Amino acid sequence: QVQLLESGGGLVQAGGSLRLSCAASGRTFSSYHMGWFRQAPGKEREFVAAISKEGGSTHYTNSVKGRFTISRENAKNTVWLQMNNLKPEDTAVYYCAADRFVALRTVAHEYDYWGQGTQVTVSS
Repeated sequence: QVQLLESGGGLVQAGGSLRLSCAASGRTFSSYHMGWFRQAPGKEREFVAAISKEGGSTHYTNSVKGRFTISRENAKNTVWLQMNNLKPEDTAVYYCAADRFVALRTVAHEYDYWGQGTQVTVSS
């Protein structure tokens, strides 16, 4: 099993930056692809970014390409989401998730483990 704990959310003005962190427990962190998802009030949870087990491949939803960067360090059992040029529409609870499947996936229900989420609020 993997336990995930997000941190780094907060309130930021449009155009600002935040860096989210997700710390994982356990010794098998490198066995999981890692993803970031977000959920705004009244909306479904949506895919934001994913990174492969060794960090060699990444995938982003179109709305964050060029603004967000996902990265990981397996020795630290940590994955990050660097968010630049934030927009009010980025406001949501952000979740990290772990997936044991062989390929990167973008569908929330296919991920095996989830953190509790961290709130990101972008003011205009």
